Amino acid sequence: MQGSLGEKINQGGTADIHAWAPGRVVKLFKEGFPPRLGRQEARMTRAVFAGGLPAPEVFGEVTLDGRFGIVLGRLDGPTLLQLTRSGGVTFAQAGAILASLGLSVHRMAPPPEAIDLRGWMDTAFRHSGGIVPKHIASGIRALIDRLQQPEDGLCHGDIHPNNVIMTADGPRLIDWTFSIRAPAAFDHGLTHIGLTEFALDITDNPQRPLAVNAAAQSEYARLTGTPIAALTQAMETWLPIAIVRYFLIMGGPTSERWRRLMQRAEAALRPQD
Repeated sequence: MQGSLGEKINQGGTADIHAWAPGRVVKLFKEGFPPRLGRQEARMTRAVFAGGLPAPEVFGEVTLDGRFGIVLGRLDGPTLLQLTRSGGVTFAQAGAILASLGLSVHRMAPPPEAIDLRGWMDTAFRHSGGIVPKHIASGIRALIDRLQQPEDGLCHGDIHPNNVIMTADGPRLIDWTFSIRAPAAFDHGLTHIGLTEFALDITDNPQRPLAVNAAAQSEYARLTGTPIAALTQAMETWLPIAIVRYFLIMGGPTSERWRRLMQRAEAALRPQD
């Protein structure tokens, strides 16, 4: 594909973003990142962009020095996280933006490229090297089988302020690596865990992610006409699965916070008297 590796614009946990050609960037996954996941992100990003969601446009795929990359349309603007840190948007405004983006995702019928949640978890368990105890993995499979329905929709799988770029044309949702076919409540659970647990270890202001998460849930409930208590109850049903999925994606973190979260998931899987 025509273009060349230019300056590094940004970097994340799994990839670096480099200039590539006028109006385009390349998302170059880090060494060791499974190319199958990068290709799945490319397929899903193409599909949701074609379906009208506010995602980046995909122009091609490349391999540079053994690293898989996706050539994307360049999205200029700060991330929503940067704006919440600078005061450019309030925490309530940030939550409302997340809610609106999430609702647009959940209203889209899952494209054929979307992986079923049960299938994704089965594959992840097989490739995890046993980091999740067998009894928890079995409990998660059983819970998915009980909860998942044929009409389940599309989930982004990683909706948080750092995955939203605020362009002149409005917010754009990036990083579709972990998108999945599952109910909206599962996406809420992933966002909740990300903002109320994971973000607390890396934020400069613990109140920020907590407030943004609360605002996102409140606004989503308002937009859908769902009582906030009902939305919270549905989300909590999916939380054990969200916790274990995050644990698998992150390679089995060993902090005290994650030990407590896994204990929480394990407890939720036990039969209730």
